[in-house]
Amino acid sequence: MGLAVRLSLLAVLVVGALVTAATYAPSERTLEQFRAAAIAGAIDRVSYQVGSGDVTALVWSESPLVWHEVPGRIADAEGAYTVARLMADLRRPEVQASVAERESVSDGNSIFPDWPFTLIGGSNLWWVAAAWVLTFLAMMGSTPRLANRWAWFWLFTVGQVGALVYLVLEPRPLWKAPGEERVPAERVDGRRGCLYSIFLGVVSVLVALGTGRLVGLVLG
Repeated sequence: MGLAVRLSLLAVLVVGALVTAATYAPSERTLEQFRAAAIAGAIDRVSYQVGSGDVTALVWSESPLVWHEVPGRIADAEGAYTVARLMADLRRPEVQASVAERESVSDGNSIFPDWPFTLIGGSNLWWVAAAWVLTFLAMMGSTPRLANRWAWFWLFTVGQVGALVYLVLEPRPLWKAPGEERVPAERVDGRRGCLYSIFLGVVSVLVALGTGRLVGLVLG
């Protein structure tokens, strides 16, 4: 894989990870503020949950990195905020927001990470998913230097951000000048790769939470 391709894929995945991290720590807003933004056409995406016909959770974005939520019971002087009222508010502006109902519990049936393929609030970032898939295929079709393909498989999936780590380190670290790179005496095998992936997955979630809070403080 050429350096230009690596850098391009890495840039796309970093942007996708940043956009996803921004959704982890939305800033608090009132229902009145949400309705005003909706009527003004200032909302980009909306994600909501429903219980007995009422909206029980409401998260929205004004841009890919600016996310807000209404905490607690979602109601105003007119009463509980129903799905019908939500849809009526979102139909008012000329430019329609991307809207999606969110399941309260994830099915958790796949070991593959959600973030390259799913973004809350409707339409997904296909270009991030394409970059992840291309990186995964490049890894599977190569002979990695630091770890075997099974180890990288676990780092890509359970490890959440293994694709980014792969693009930075394989076939040589990005900060190394072109030339033959020393091959480690022993590559990481699949069993150790699985253990490392658990640790990487925990670290990546913590970093995403911290990044989301930082983005919220700066932009929210």
